[in-house]
Amino acid sequence: MSPLRPVKTVIGSVRDLMSHASRHPVGLLGANLVMFSVVLFLFFLVVELIGVETNPYIGILAYLVLPGLFVFGIILIIIGRRLYMRQKEAAGKSPFAIIDLNRPDHRRRLNAVLIMSALSLMILGVAGFQAVHYMDSSEFCGLVCHQVMIPEYTAYEASPHARVECVDCHIGPGAGWFVKSKLSGLRQVVAVTLNTYHRPLPNPVHNLRPARETCEQCHWPAKFHGDRVKVKKSYSSDRDNTELTTMLLLKVGGGSLESGFAEGIHWHMNIANQVEYIADSTRTDMYWVGVTDPAGNTTEYLKDGLDFDPKTRPGLERRSLDCMDCHNRPTHAFEPLAKAINNAMWLGTIPRDLPYIRREAERVLAVEYPDRKTAFASIENEIRAFYRDAEPGQNPAQVERAIESIKTIYGRNVFPEMKVTWGTYPNHIGHESAPGCFRCHDEQHVSSEGKTISQECTNCHHLLAIEEANPEIVSRLYAE
Repeated sequence: MSPLRPVKTVIGSVRDLMSHASRHPVGLLGANLVMFSVVLFLFFLVVELIGVETNPYIGILAYLVLPGLFVFGIILIIIGRRLYMRQKEAAGKSPFAIIDLNRPDHRRRLNAVLIMSALSLMILGVAGFQAVHYMDSSEFCGLVCHQVMIPEYTAYEASPHARVECVDCHIGPGAGWFVKSKLSGLRQVVAVTLNTYHRPLPNPVHNLRPARETCEQCHWPAKFHGDRVKVKKSYSSDRDNTELTTMLLLKVGGGSLESGFAEGIHWHMNIANQVEYIADSTRTDMYWVGVTDPAGNTTEYLKDGLDFDPKTRPGLERRSLDCMDCHNRPTHAFEPLAKAINNAMWLGTIPRDLPYIRREAERVLAVEYPDRKTAFASIENEIRAFYRDAEPGQNPAQVERAIESIKTIYGRNVFPEMKVTWGTYPNHIGHESAPGCFRCHDEQHVSSEGKTISQECTNCHHLLAIEEANPEIVSRLYAE
C-alpha cells in the first residue's frame, strides 16, 4: 500500500464533506471562509515560528480576526446545511440521511466529520493560546493603539523595566486580574475607535493592581539598604557650560517587623507602620494622612486650611500608601527639561566643549511646537544657525552630534499629538521638578495635638555638595 494513501483518503473525505456542506449558497460561503481562514492562519503561524518580524497589526489579523472568521464559517455551514434540508423537505424528499456504516462512503464521510471536528478544535486551541500570548505582549500594549500609547511605550523602552512585559506589572499573576484587564481593554478599544480618549491620558491609573501583588514579586521593600551616595551633574548656561556637582548622602534605609527597626526613606514601607491618606484625583494634594504605629496608635494629620472633612466627603478614596505613591513613574518616566539636557551632557552625547550648548539646547527644546516634524526641523535649523552665525569655527561633527542628541531628547519626552510636554507627568521621587515628598512633608499637615509632618531635610538625606564647580568633598574622597 502506498504511504500516501491514508493522506489521500483523508483529503478525499474532507473534500467530499465540504462538497456536501456547500450544497446551499450559505454553506458554500461558510466553507470558503473556513478554508480561507485556515490557510491564512497557518501561514501567519509558520511566519511567526521561523522568527520573521511582522507588523503588530498582523497579530490581530492572525489570532483574533481569522479565528473569528473560522468560527463564523462553521456557523454558516451549519445554517446552510439546515436550509438545504428544508429545501429537500419542501420538495417532498426526506431531509434526513440514513447512515449505514456498512457502506464505505458513509464510513468515509463519518471519518471526515471526526477529522474536521478534531482539526477545528486543534486550530481554535492553538489560536486561543496564541491570542492570549499576543495580547500579553508589550508590542500589543504599546504599538497596536499607536498614537494613544506611543508616549508610554517610548518611555517604557528607555526604562530599567524594558525587559519586563507590561502585563507583569499592570496585570500580574492569576486569572482574575487578566479578565479585569481585558474588560477594561474593551472600553479603551471603544474610546480609540470613537476617538473619545483623553489627551493626555489621565494620571494616575486608579484601577492599577496593588504594588504588593506586582512590584513586590521582584522588589523587597522591607530590605534594609542603609545609606547611599548619589552624585548628580548639572551644567551652567555660560559659554563654557561649567560643570556643577551635587552630592547627596541618601538615607535609603528600610527595615522590617522582624528586624525591629525602620529608618530612612523606606521607613514608610515598613510593614509594622501603616500609612494611609486621602487625596485629590491626581494624588498630588494630600488632604489627610493617618499613621498607625506597631502598638496600634493612630495619629491623624489634616492639611491646614481645609474647609471640609476629607473622611466624609463623597468621591474621595482612602488609600494605603504603597510603592506606586512615590515611585509613580517607575517605567513610564518622562524627564524634566533641565535634567534631560544635563544627563545628555554628562554622558557626552551632547558635546560639553561646544560653546553655549547647554543654553541653546534648553532654548530650542522649551519652544512649543505643533508637531514632531516641525520640532525636529526647527531644532536642526536653530542650532546650525547659531554655530554658523554666533560661534563660527566649531567642529561640524560635534554640532551634528549635538543636534541629533537634542532631537532624541525631544522625541523621548514630548508628544504634541497627545498633548504630552515637559511636566505633563510629574515624578514624585524626590522634590526637584514636582512636589513629590513635599505633598505630605510640608509642615502644613497638622495633628490634633499640633504635631506636623516634618520637612527636615536630614530625615532623608545629607547635602554634601550643592551645585559646586569643584566640591571639596570630592577632592577629599579621591585623595583618600
